[in-house]
Order: sequence, then structure tokens, then C-alpha cells
Amino acid sequence: MFSLAVIKSLQVYGIAIVVSLVVAVLIKLLVVLTSQVKPAAKVATVEKPVEKLIAPGVPDDVVAAITAAVAVVCGPYRVLHIGESKRSWASQGRIAQHSHQPRH
Repeated sequence: MFSLAVIKSLQVYGIAIVVSLVVAVLIKLLVVLTSQVKPAAKVATVEKPVEKLIAPGVPDDVVAAITAAVAVVCGPYRVLHIGESKRSWASQGRIAQHSHQPRH
């Protein structure tokens, strides 16, 4: 009886090893195949002059810093407008605090 339990546990362990190896080989194969795929060539676009859509009083170095941060996080996007929002941080905090209360 003890030997049957040992044999069964070794079989389960062996199946787990085989499945793990198969998955590891598949992952390695996918990594190798996807690393060999060349990205599509980007189409050259003509840059249009951008109008200044910045709220008055925003310094150019602040716009440059925000644009650089957006470019780092999201990629090559353009900031189209920088200005005051209609909601303040206080009203957003109040909305967040009351968002899970039941409505009557």
C-alpha cells in the first residue's frame, strides 16, 4: 500500500516535470521567434507647425518638462494643450471619498 502511494506520487511528479519542460521550451521558442521579427518601417510624416495651445503664464521650460515626461512614459506623443482643469484636487478627493457610498 505504501509502495502504491510512492509510485503514484512519483508519476505525478514526473508529469509535472515533463509539462514544465514543454512549457519552458515553448516560451524559449516564442522568445527566439519574436526577437527575429523586424518591426515595420515607420512612414515618414511631414511635421506641421504646431500652434501654441498653452495657457498664458505657463513657462516654456515647464512645457518642455511635461512633454519629456509624456514622451518617456507613452512614447513619441505631442502635448496639444496645457491648461487649468475644471476640477481641483480637493473636489477630486471628495468624489473619491464618496464614490462607494450607496445612493438613496
